[in-house]
Amino acid sequence: MQKSIIHIDLDTFFVPCERLLDSSLNNKPVLVGGTSGRGVVAACSYEARRYGIYSAMPMRTAQMLCPEAVVIRGNSGIYSKFSDMVTDIVKEQSPLYEKSSIDEFYIDVSGMDRFYGTYKWAQELRTRITKETGLPISFGLSTSKTVAKIGTNEAKPDNHINIPLGAEKPFLAPLAVKKIPMVGDKTYKMLLNMGIKYVKTVQEMPMELMDRVMGKSGIMLWKKAQGIDNSEVIPYHERKSISSSLTLEKDTIDTRQLKNILTSMAEKLSYYLRNGNKLTSCVTVTVRYSDFDTRTRQKRIPYTSLDHTLIKTALDLFDQLYERRVLVRLVGVRYSHLLSGTYQMNLFEDTAEMINLYQAMDKIRNRYGQNAIRRVTTMGTKGIGQMSNPFNGQPPIIPAHRRQ
Repeated sequence: MQKSIIHIDLDTFFVPCERLLDSSLNNKPVLVGGTSGRGVVAACSYEARRYGIYSAMPMRTAQMLCPEAVVIRGNSGIYSKFSDMVTDIVKEQSPLYEKSSIDEFYIDVSGMDRFYGTYKWAQELRTRITKETGLPISFGLSTSKTVAKIGTNEAKPDNHINIPLGAEKPFLAPLAVKKIPMVGDKTYKMLLNMGIKYVKTVQEMPMELMDRVMGKSGIMLWKKAQGIDNSEVIPYHERKSISSSLTLEKDTIDTRQLKNILTSMAEKLSYYLRNGNKLTSCVTVTVRYSDFDTRTRQKRIPYTSLDHTLIKTALDLFDQLYERRVLVRLVGVRYSHLLSGTYQMNLFEDTAEMINLYQAMDKIRNRYGQNAIRRVTTMGTKGIGQMSNPFNGQPPIIPAHRRQ
C-alpha cells in the first residue's frame, strides 16, 4: 500500500503564542529568546526575518539588524500548554501520529483515500487546529516523511501543499540541497566543494559515487533526493520521566557530600537526555531522612538538557528541602515533562559555545564511557557508577545504588 504522510509545523511557534496573549505584538518584528548579552534567538516573526534574522542567531546581532524589534524572554510553560492543545486535537483526529518536537507532528493517513480524500482531511484538521487554538499552521502531504517535511517548509507561512505519488522528484529537483533535513552546515559545505548546490544534481549522480564519497550517509542522501524514505511514523508514547536515587551506605548530615551526589546524578541524567534526544521542563528533588520522613520539591523550567541549568535547579531545590538538619538516608533527582526532539540550543539563554562544549563532552563519554569526563565536585562520590540507558529499552527509573 502506498504511504500517505502528513507533516505539520506550527509556524514560528513561540511568536504566535505570545501574540495570542498580547495582540499589540501583531504585525511587529518580534524576537523570542535569550535576553542576556550572549543569548540567542529562539524564534522570530516573519516581520523580523525581513531584516535577515533567523533562529539561533545571537540576540545581540539580531537587535543590531532590527533595533525596533520587540524582544521577549519567553515562557516554556505557556508554549507547553499550547503544544498540548494541538496534541490533543491531533490525537483525537488521527489514526497514527508521531510528535517529533514541541511544534511538529507526522501523521500516517495511508489507505484513507479509499474512504476520504487525505488532502481534504488534512485541510480540515488544519482548520480545526487554527480555529480552536488560534495558531497558524502549515502542512505538507506526500508519500514519505522527508518529502512531507520539505513540503511544509516550502508551504510556509500558514499554508499547505500536496506532493502526490510521482511528483516527488520534480518537486525536489530545483531546491537547494541544504533543504534536505539530514544536510547540516558541514555536509552542505562539502557538497558545495563537490559542485553540488541543488537536489537535481544529486538525483542525476550514480548512487555508487555518493557511496564512495560519503559512505552510508551518501546513499541515504541520494535516496532522499529521489524522494525515497521508508522510515515509519512512530506512534507517540512519550516517556514521562527519568530519575536516579541513592540510598546511602551510612546516613549523613554532610550537606556538601549530599550536594556532590545530587550533582553527579543530575549530570548523568542530563547526558542521557541528550543521548535520547529528550528535553525536560520539570526537575524534582527528593530527600528522605533517617526516620523515613520523605520530602520532595519540584520546579518548572524552560525546556533544556544541559547540565549547568539542571544541576543548579537541583541544588536550589535541595537547599529549599533540607530544613530539619537531621541525618539523611536517601536523595534523588527526577526529570519529567519530557519532550522528544534534539536539543534546541536557541531556547532562551544558551550560547553556541556552550552547546559545542556539551557536544564535545558527550562524544568523549560515548567513546570512553560515562565517567570519562566528570565535574571535580563529583569525583569523590561513591555508589554512583555507570547507569543504564533509559532510552534504550531500559526501565525509566535508574537505580544508582542500593543499601546492602
